[in-house]
Amino acid sequence: MLSENRQKALVSFKKAQGSLLGIIKMIEEGEYCVDIMQQNLAVIGLLRSAHEMLMESHLNSCFKNAMASKNSKRKQEMTDEILKVTKLFNK
Repeated sequence: MLSENRQKALVSFKKAQGSLLGIIKMIEEGEYCVDIMQQNLAVIGLLRSAHEMLMESHLNSCFKNAMASKNSKRKQEMTDEILKVTKLFNK
């Protein structure tokens, strides 16, 4: 069973997928550039939202469990993973 945040992220990904197909069609049909860009920004918003939901889910489950463990190597790996993903998100 997916957590509530993962389920919401899945919905956002599916919406983004449908919107991307719409954008492709708009480009193929020669739609106005600004209209395409607005749809593109909507997809970016959906993807950012999905990312944030996945991050919250990860922090509340995997990360939390790792930090509660006595395995210092695993704790450092988890911290490094979060930092890496956060840097990528902010690019």
